Amino acid sequence: MKILITNDDGVTSKGIIALNDAVKDLADTMIVAPLHQQSGVGHAITLMKPLRAINTILDDGTEAYAVTGTPTDCVIVGSKNLLEELPDLVLSGINVGENLAKSITTSGTLGATFEAAYFGIPAIAVSIQVKQEDIKFKDGIREVDYSNAIRITRKLLKKIIEHGMPEGVDILNLNIPANPESDEIVQADLADKMYDTDVEKRIDPYGNPYYWIVGGLILDDNQNSDVHILRLQNKATITGLSTNMATSVDLTKWLSD
Repeated sequence: MKILITNDDGVTSKGIIALNDAVKDLADTMIVAPLHQQSGVGHAITLMKPLRAINTILDDGTEAYAVTGTPTDCVIVGSKNLLEELPDLVLSGINVGENLAKSITTSGTLGATFEAAYFGIPAIAVSIQVKQEDIKFKDGIREVDYSNAIRITRKLLKKIIEHGMPEGVDILNLNIPANPESDEIVQADLADKMYDTDVEKRIDPYGNPYYWIVGGLILDDNQNSDVHILRLQNKATITGLSTNMATSVDLTKWLSD
């Protein structure tokens, strides 16, 4: 099995080393990750400038490619050029911070998995809960304990190697508590929201307005949701995703009215 590993926290994030550690004895791995922090870019692709894939050595001695673009770019460049053939699986993470609820479309971690799925490559997004908001979105972050995430991710990959992906599922979205009560992985629905998003208007020293997008964590949702199970039950959650975004609603009558 050949696995392409990427993320949105950047190639210097300790999370990508942890993800490689979780699976490197189970498959051949290649790390292709953004040169810089790309959190929040979603499924963005670079079209207006060239991309470079820079050979680099990670802190643990692992060889990797640092791409001057987005996580989606990394999947494209890695799958279509750096590898001789398409990988059998794409892993994206381990993201510093949960990727929960229907707002996952803004996540670069998930964006990479959707791009993989469009190529027909099964994909897993792996994210770990962090309870210190100030350590998110920092290149080369090292304050996170990934040991539980490594163990649970490894458990999931072994199941995929043995049984394959679940039928009808293109992407598995795995979220792991900072200190889970067990290694149990619980199926969860997507909550409505993860953050209560808002915007703050501020004034710069020259009297001009500028804006910060802000938001507080939503701590609970319905009992079957990923927000509830991860944050209140302290269990790892998994949600199956599909690239088919069409609804089954028949629009014929609506169009004819």
